[in-house]
Amino acid sequence: MNNAVLNIENQAFINKNINTDLAVLLFKKHTKLHVDIKVLIEQIEAKKRCKKKLPTWFQTSNIYYPNKLNIEQTSSEITAKYKASLISGNSIIDITGGFGVDCFYFSKYFRTVIHCEIDKELSKIVSHNFKQLESSNIQTITKDGVLYLKDENSKFDWIYIDPSRRHDSKGKVFFLYDCLPNVPEHIDLLFNCSTNILIKTSPLLDLTIGITELKHVKTIHIVAVNNEVKELLWILEKNNIETDIQIRTVNISSKNEEHFSFNLINESTAESKYSLPLTYLFEPNAAILKSGGFNSISIQLQLKKLHQHSHLYTSNRLIEFPGRQFIIEQIVPYNKKQFKKIGVDKANVTTRNFPESVETIRKKLGIKVGGNKYIFATTNLENQKILIICIKAL
Repeated sequence: MNNAVLNIENQAFINKNINTDLAVLLFKKHTKLHVDIKVLIEQIEAKKRCKKKLPTWFQTSNIYYPNKLNIEQTSSEITAKYKASLISGNSIIDITGGFGVDCFYFSKYFRTVIHCEIDKELSKIVSHNFKQLESSNIQTITKDGVLYLKDENSKFDWIYIDPSRRHDSKGKVFFLYDCLPNVPEHIDLLFNCSTNILIKTSPLLDLTIGITELKHVKTIHIVAVNNEVKELLWILEKNNIETDIQIRTVNISSKNEEHFSFNLINESTAESKYSLPLTYLFEPNAAILKSGGFNSISIQLQLKKLHQHSHLYTSNRLIEFPGRQFIIEQIVPYNKKQFKKIGVDKANVTTRNFPESVETIRKKLGIKVGGNKYIFATTNLENQKILIICIKAL
């Protein structure tokens, strides 16, 4: 950490050049600067990445930024706020501290927060930033979090872990034992130090694999932002019997939050009803698609599925729905001659349970991108390939 970055002149330079072309800045002469221009450019580059992701940090004076990779790997403020709202208590330890965004929001729900970070430079940066953010109840410790738990033998209300995938891990399938720390390996130690554990994982982790690798899973939160799944949050409770794991999905946007929950055991026994397309079409958001709660959404919201594998729903009623709602205008077989009769040459195309790609469909049918029409290429309950032409209902 270069403290010279924090002097008034250098901070003014960073803020003044936040939107400047960095290549131009690099080769320009800067006679009044008392620090390497490359260091300041790294600060500018990292700060720019925080404008939308971490607006509180971006707007706070004298924040010191780590390298771009740390910014990329950290939770956004949106997801950090959500996960912090799920838990509360007297004490929490984050054994994979990182840039400290999650700890900052945990500090609003806990009396004491411990931030463990093995990287000395990053730990020093985070400690400085917490002072600028006026977070007085967070203690930063420069140490491997698992070793800290072993050495201190302290008890906490909660343990938080954000394991990262090892660079040498191979294969397309994501496993927790491929991550650092290896949570399955240390699960008994973790439960010796706390009754409650919160784990953040990549959306790449298959829910079934995660449940198999872990112990005492109580709840899984699937968190999407603007219809893109960002995080899986695993709540583990000591001695919890995994017969009734609850899945909670949320899709957060600037307008609202879409929530949908179901029990895993109910999903396995629920049976959807099926129908040909009716008046309205419903497309679940990305969090629900990740959750696999396809029968639960049909049963709970009294909607009918188009096909077992299509994951599109239909009804004669327009209801509030965690996803997109459409008014069905026409339904035609997937046939160029039939499609040309309806006179649509511009539309937004989506495929669900369909053998061809969006690009192939566009080329074959001569459909341009855009417009207010939506075409779903899918398979109905009679296994026919169809095109459903819609407009947005809301």
